[in-house]
This record gives sequence, structure tokens and C-alpha cells, in this order.
Amino acid sequence: MAKIIRPERLPELYKAIMSLESEEECQQFLEDLCSEAELSAMEQRYQVAKLLLEDKVYLDILLETKASTSTISRVKRMVTGGTGCIKRVIQRVNPKE
Repeated sequence: MAKIIRPERLPELYKAIMSLESEEECQQFLEDLCSEAELSAMEQRYQVAKLLLEDKVYLDILLETKASTSTISRVKRMVTGGTGCIKRVIQRVNPKE
């Protein structure tokens, strides 16, 4: 199997994101930086990850998000085998009561 070569990351972008001061400023920054399709894809993937962490089944996620099964599978791989950051962030934003 071929090794995936990842491009170098741009640390300044991550510093810029961390400097955002409000939800509104974050939304505006991402709207300026991303195309509508890119932003919609990120929002959909976040929603899929949240539903997976709520133990929803694929069919329910598909119906609620309109995400393809391949997108749901891809997000599931990141939720279960990624860095763990998406899970931490979702839990931080939506703490269990």
C-alpha cells in the first residue's frame, strides 16, 4: 500500500484561528477563507461526528444530515482512530448534563 505523503502544515493558519475572539468572528473568517461547499462539508462532518458520538446508527445520521455513507464512514474512522481531538472538542462544546 502506498504511503500517504501529507503536505507541510501552515502554523500561522492555526495561530490565526486561535486568535479569533468570538463565534461571529470565527464564522466570518471561515466564510472569507472557505468556499460555501468547503464550509458546508466541514459543518456536515462535524454534525456527523457529533451524532456518531451519541451512538446514532448510520441510517439515522444519513436521514438527519444527508451525508453519504462514505462520508459517515470516513468521519467514523476519524472519531474512532484519529487524534481524538474531535471527540474532546465536541464534548467541550456539548458537555453532558
